[in-house]
Amino acid sequence: MTNILQKRFRYTFFNATIIIAAINVFVFFLTKLFPDLYFVLGLNPYAFINSKMYWQILTCVFVHGSFRHLAFNMFGLIMFGINVERSVGSKEFLLYYLLCGILTSLFSGFFYIFKGQYYVLLVGASGAIFSILFAFAVIFPTVRVFIFGLIPVPGPVLVLIYTIVELTSQYFGFDTGVAHVTHLLGFAFAWLYFIVRFGVNPVKIWINAFRR
Repeated sequence: MTNILQKRFRYTFFNATIIIAAINVFVFFLTKLFPDLYFVLGLNPYAFINSKMYWQILTCVFVHGSFRHLAFNMFGLIMFGINVERSVGSKEFLLYYLLCGILTSLFSGFFYIFKGQYYVLLVGASGAIFSILFAFAVIFPTVRVFIFGLIPVPGPVLVLIYTIVELTSQYFGFDTGVAHVTHLLGFAFAWLYFIVRFGVNPVKIWINAFRR
């Protein structure tokens, strides 16, 4: 079973990152032209369960509520995604992106159901983008990312900062319009992916990287 889960794709590269970004842009303008699509494609826990709209756990990853939301996510996708894709190959990248996106959507939906919030609408690629950031930090642990274009920090430190910020925001209820739990799930499923699929522990990689 382990061998099947860890069987790698033959390396190919076909700019899946750009294709995903283009789909996000297309869907954004499509939902502006046909507003009802926003509610059909976004993830609503009530509709997902009672109306059997199961496709929403995938389609919601490509839906964004505002141009700012779209631009911020696509910036993160392209900034980190291209390097990750070149490293692991386009097929592996697609599997990783889509699987992490679906799982974060699904478990975010369950989280809101548990809270009794059946009528929220979850949209955005943030969970998948956070998983891409995590992958970047694992593959390139010593590469520094500039926060606000000024402060250089290694990828693992950025993951830690985001984790603290998201945990704090979720616990204290800061910025309630943001699904902080989805971001945290992006990190969690990314970590599991590296454990199960690649057979490596990201924490050990980070420790070893900074021992040198």
